[in-house]
Amino acid sequence: MRLRALCLAALLAAPLAGGAAPPELAKLPPPPAAASGASGSIDPEAATRAYLDTLPAAERARSDAYTEGGYWLLLLDFLWGAGVWLLLLSTGLSARMRDRAERWVRWKPLRTTAYWLQLAVAVALLRLPLDVYQDFFREHRYGLSNLTLGGWLGEQAKGLLLALVLGAVAATALYAVVRRLPRTWWIWGTAVAVAFSAFVALIVPVAIVPLFNTPRPLADARVVKPILSLARANGISTGEVWEVDASKQTKRVSANVSGFLGTERITLNDNLLNRCSLPEIESAMGHEMGHYVLDHVYWLLLVLALVIAAGFALVSFFFERLRARWQARWQIRDIGDTAGLPLVALLFSTWLFAVTPFLNSAVRAAESEADLFGLNAARQPDGFARISLKLAEYRKLEPSRLEEILLYDHPSGRSRILAAMRWKAEHPETWVGATAAAPGGSGPAGDASRPPGP
Repeated sequence: MRLRALCLAALLAAPLAGGAAPPELAKLPPPPAAASGASGSIDPEAATRAYLDTLPAAERARSDAYTEGGYWLLLLDFLWGAGVWLLLLSTGLSARMRDRAERWVRWKPLRTTAYWLQLAVAVALLRLPLDVYQDFFREHRYGLSNLTLGGWLGEQAKGLLLALVLGAVAATALYAVVRRLPRTWWIWGTAVAVAFSAFVALIVPVAIVPLFNTPRPLADARVVKPILSLARANGISTGEVWEVDASKQTKRVSANVSGFLGTERITLNDNLLNRCSLPEIESAMGHEMGHYVLDHVYWLLLVLALVIAAGFALVSFFFERLRARWQARWQIRDIGDTAGLPLVALLFSTWLFAVTPFLNSAVRAAESEADLFGLNAARQPDGFARISLKLAEYRKLEPSRLEEILLYDHPSGRSRILAAMRWKAEHPETWVGATAAAPGGSGPAGDASRPPGP
């Protein structure tokens, strides 16, 4: 769950051709000897190290380089954005866009909309070189993207269209509050911003995801049946599991819970279906169901509300001081002048950059809770360990403790595998050679048959 978009989560798999036999599901490899329980016990630390050592050195080096380069991109992204906002202010471009909007439109609220449309296009163009590098060339360099340059530009155009429409609504509503309540706007503006974020979360699975992918109910009964059983066992009333064709964009495996107040969907992407075994898929679905059952969307909205309120308060405090000092160059009239939006964005983005460790920790705490829920629900510790290794394609497996605290919004691969091995050590019925007294027979834990749920 990446917070700046709150809800931006993309998902899942392509439908099977009518009448064609479904592809063979991948088999879960046997666990390393130290994680098997064959000796009569499992040392979680040793079992974790054994799993980590299964990742080839070249793949680990590539993952480490991708992740560590991403740290610098966080800083570059912030500095580039700050440069864009300062350029718009210092050159008077923002003031000219405001003046143009006032000439075009007589009704003040729609002047905000007219200003926003110009601003969004200008920012998209000014950010394009960085976006092309980090989201296209870099993704191809590390073998993570399936998009051609034309396809990527098409995705960017869709994103810009969304920004134009949704951003215009948000900006118009916020500036209406600011102009009406110039002293206390930051309090009421927080309420508007959180309500808008909740609205976006509401429409993501039904209105936004379909713009980029084709979500459909998953048809493969071999996958659907155990997942629906898992859902029912945990109080989730649903008759469908969703998939989306994420492979047209990326090679990453992923699953996601999205939606809000009745639009919730638990989804998986076709990379997950095509590359993972059933135990791995079940472990991922158990994790996503944890987000749903534990109401993490409400928790994250609360965190977002606190961050926005503090950020708006800081904007309110610094805006007038900076405006008065640079008035001759920036030509901003007051806090209700849309020409000041780049200054608001500069101050607020600085705040968000400063509190990145806090935001990461809040999201990481929710992810850790969902991990434990998934282990208890799906009871597939080896499946969870294996899928954590697959996530290492784009996440460093063993960051330092400080790296994980400051820069990770999910637990690291090592942390996740260790949690799975601790759980497994306490549940001997999941060890290799243990029998599962499940309906229809027994079998070793870790194959397609699953021990009964808790």
